[in-house]
Amino acid sequence: MFTSLPSRLVRLTLSSLLALALVAALPLPLAANDDLFFETDQLNSGLGPVPDAVDRETPRSAVASFIRAADEADWATAAHLLDLGDIAPAEQRDVGAQYAEMLHAVIERRALLDWSLLIDRPDALNTTASDQRPMAGEARRSLLLRELDLDPVPATLRLNRIRPGGEGVEPVWVFPRSTVADIEALYARYGPSQLEKFLPSALQRDAIWGLMWWELIGLPLLLSVAAMAGFLTARAFRAMRTYFLPITQPILNAARMPAIIAAVTAVFYWGTSQVFVFSSVLSTFISPLVAIGFTTAALMLVMNGLGAILERLIGPSTADLTHREVAEARQAATRVAALRHMLTVVVFLIGAGIVLSTADIFRSLGLSLLASAGAVTLVLGFAAREVLGNILASLQIALNQSARVGDRIMWQDRLCYVEKINFTYVLLRNWDDTRVVVPVSEFISETFDNWTLEDPAILRILKFKLSPEADIAALREAFMDILKDMKDGDLGAEMDDLDKASVVVAGQDALGIDVWFAVPCLDPSTQWDVACDARERLLAAANDIAERSDRAIFPEGAAMDVAA
Repeated sequence: MFTSLPSRLVRLTLSSLLALALVAALPLPLAANDDLFFETDQLNSGLGPVPDAVDRETPRSAVASFIRAADEADWATAAHLLDLGDIAPAEQRDVGAQYAEMLHAVIERRALLDWSLLIDRPDALNTTASDQRPMAGEARRSLLLRELDLDPVPATLRLNRIRPGGEGVEPVWVFPRSTVADIEALYARYGPSQLEKFLPSALQRDAIWGLMWWELIGLPLLLSVAAMAGFLTARAFRAMRTYFLPITQPILNAARMPAIIAAVTAVFYWGTSQVFVFSSVLSTFISPLVAIGFTTAALMLVMNGLGAILERLIGPSTADLTHREVAEARQAATRVAALRHMLTVVVFLIGAGIVLSTADIFRSLGLSLLASAGAVTLVLGFAAREVLGNILASLQIALNQSARVGDRIMWQDRLCYVEKINFTYVLLRNWDDTRVVVPVSEFISETFDNWTLEDPAILRILKFKLSPEADIAALREAFMDILKDMKDGDLGAEMDDLDKASVVVAGQDALGIDVWFAVPCLDPSTQWDVACDARERLLAAANDIAERSDRAIFPEGAAMDVAA
């Protein structure tokens, strides 16, 4: 008895587990029957029997039946996919065929269908949907296919599951009465234009990629007209600059490019909404392009206008900001550069948000799943990491002002000054007027000497190798006379306090002694000319001292030969 007890427990445990597994495998009801469909007394009684070619059991089969009937121009069959309950039975046959043709035209021209929403199950339950979707794992009785703009309230293209006639009748999927009620208004807005109605039937036939022949001809023609509008706008601004006062030039320059973009976009929008109504294959891309065009023009006008105002406040960008008198303007120009960068980032984010919310790009292109997963953000962020890093680095430079516009710096043995701080690079102007383009990420990671960060005044050191017999006292006296003469002359405005001038013996070796002459200069922009003039005069004075004293100033040639 006691030996059989463990085996009984084992068998009991296994039986319990098997029973639980069987229960778990049984299908559970998804919802109450009342929640799986809409009830109606009758469905399209005026249309007669439903043809065998019409399959309304699932959302996918219903839409497929509608499209197959439309492709064959069998509008009487396609009408069985519409709920015509608001139309008198005697009129349903004629009106239903007309509405079916109109609805097909709207779908073809504006409502690119997302077939992933059309589940091939009677209950429209998506078994592969992510758990982040609100209706994941639940049966549906209504599916929203698209939402289209319509005044005063947007219209919705839906499929509803309807059971006509009560118990014992299988529910079917059809376009509901709410969608049918909007068909005429949708067709008036998105249906064929008046121009298309007069085109020959041969041009209205399908060509390639789901486009008709007139679309292949009309799109290049419309693009040419839009380009011509942009060209004429540019010519108009060029003519206005000739006749308007010079004070209006910054305004015209700021508005020129936004006006060109707006003109091209306006003509393109007018042509695609009034003259030509393209199919949904092209409309998917036309709507985002129009939104991008108008948004870009508006935001560019704001940016250019603010730039013109800021430039007016601090003076022209071509002004030389390296002089001592414009130290405040140098600081203001750097702050303006930082403000421009921040405004550009903010404006770009605002514009991107407007375009994405208006054009509904992801859904139009069938990328809603990819967008919701964040994959697009990751890809764009990885691709733009260098650009974003440079933008943040340029903001860092402009905000902490480690290098201001107009500062004289020593960058990798190059004497230059900062000309511009752009988003991705810093433009340096070399002493010989050549430009050095440095990526901002490299600029902030390298060490450089900023000669005008705190005080633009600078000491320029002239280094000479002189003979040990050189008369240093005479050279010091001659050097001070040279500086006094320069201060009283044309370069006087470029000289600093002469008390900072000095002559020191900095070292010696077998060749001679190292003598340094310190030349005080007001700012880095003029120090080169001042130092060169002082060097030339000092050499002439040294030769005069050597002739008068009969003492060598510079090392003898033999000593230099030994060094070589």
